[in-house]
Amino acid sequence: MKNILVLITLAIATLTFSCNSKVDNTQMKTVMAVHDEVMPEMSKMGKLVGDLSSKEDSTEVGLKYKEARKDLQAAHKSMMDWMQNFGARFTSDEILNGAELSEEKQVWLNEEEEKVEKLREQINESIKTAEDLLKE
Repeated sequence: MKNILVLITLAIATLTFSCNSKVDNTQMKTVMAVHDEVMPEMSKMGKLVGDLSSKEDSTEVGLKYKEARKDLQAAHKSMMDWMQNFGARFTSDEILNGAELSEEKQVWLNEEEEKVEKLREQINESIKTAEDLLKE
């Protein structure tokens, strides 16, 4: 009877551990999917910065171009900083292969998921603002 209880406990622990590993892997894939979605926008942002810079001057409209350029540059910097910090927190095995995360790293992944969502919003909003301004 004691052996059966130990086996049941081990089975439940193994099942729980397996499920948690899959959740970690799925969450990591979600974070990386957002990164992969916004990364191609970096070149678009560079082009928009150039387009806005050429229209900057001291007039009210020129200052709008300058502000939009600064927003794009801030979003670009945020992306670079996020990637550097993310890479410092996780190993390539954790990022690419879904290796098991420690409790601390799971907390970090939760934080990074929030950060990358905000980053996506910042990037998309700065691009939209710049494109709309350039259409005027």
